[in-house]
Amino acid sequence: MVATRTGARGSGTTAQAAPAARWLPPDTETPGQTVLAFDDNRLASLLFGNYGQNLATIERRLDIVAEQRGNHVTLEGPREACDQARHVLETLYARLKKGGEIAPGDVEGVLREAASQGFLFDFDPATKKQSFDEIQLRRRPVRARTLAQDAYIRALKRQTLVFGVGPAGTGKTWLAVAYAVHLLERRVVDKLILSRPAVEAGERLGFLPGDMKEKVDPYLRPIYDALHDLMDRNFVERALTSGEIEIAPLAFMRGRTLANACVILDEAQNTTSMQMKMFLTRLGENSHMIITGDPSQIDLPPGQVSGLGEAVSLLRDVEGVEVCHFEASDVVRHELVGRIVAAYDGKAAAIRRAATPAREPAPAPVIEAVPPPTEEPPQ
Repeated sequence: MVATRTGARGSGTTAQAAPAARWLPPDTETPGQTVLAFDDNRLASLLFGNYGQNLATIERRLDIVAEQRGNHVTLEGPREACDQARHVLETLYARLKKGGEIAPGDVEGVLREAASQGFLFDFDPATKKQSFDEIQLRRRPVRARTLAQDAYIRALKRQTLVFGVGPAGTGKTWLAVAYAVHLLERRVVDKLILSRPAVEAGERLGFLPGDMKEKVDPYLRPIYDALHDLMDRNFVERALTSGEIEIAPLAFMRGRTLANACVILDEAQNTTSMQMKMFLTRLGENSHMIITGDPSQIDLPPGQVSGLGEAVSLLRDVEGVEVCHFEASDVVRHELVGRIVAAYDGKAAAIRRAATPAREPAPAPVIEAVPPPTEEPPQ
């Protein structure tokens, strides 16, 4: 790949072979151009995306102009933004050359990774970290796309019990399933146990026909989707048949001891306090437990307290337990989902402020006048 940088239009040109981007000081805002030429036309087409959608994402995020011509792309805008765009494109292109794939979310992830590493994108000896952490799977590696996801993956590798708490679309369940598959593929555990409480989302479905599996499958469909996305479909079916992967409703977990297993409880905000305590005490030897949930989407009947919030509050400082929080800015599902979550969070915050009574100022202390001492008459 060859990179060419020019100043403003009509200025001189400097060509250099660029295995890595050269970064300018942060105070240089002079507009300029950077031209990138990629040596593989097929990979360049995958890099730019269908109809240039990946370039459009970079343009929108960094406020630059990216013009594509064949396997060349011209970046025009502030030098800092152009250098950052060049770093993102080089990172994604290197991933393609290694046989990886690029989804729209990967572009967002590399942009956030670049922003989190600072302007120069150099190795930080304080954090000993050059990039977001990842989970190695046989099918493909799964890399964190946000700082919260990076902290979540590191917590999964470090702790026995991990809570992932945050809004929808932040990758809590998907990364939990990915780490569980990682443990199963490397035979760190013998079994995957995936569970969810069978609670309707604000509806009453009534009687459902079929056996137990057919009754609970609709509630566990998101977990099936994650498994099929991360593992070969035939292997998933064989593992489900042999019992290596078990998907069960929360109600059937009582009385069991889950040893040599990775256990995931999804949608934990819909558990009661008693159910959560029951599930947490199933943990056996050489087991890992991951609990995910969104406190803003509780479907329990009115008057019942969610067991997720209580467990997070009680176990936050317990050794071997870590709580990872996600925010609306960590949504990776679709950029519009992040704005939707932020809007609902803003409304909830406004309601809480309106419901909180204003504190009355404390009354001023009353100072009593002390009469002056009277002189005694002389004897």
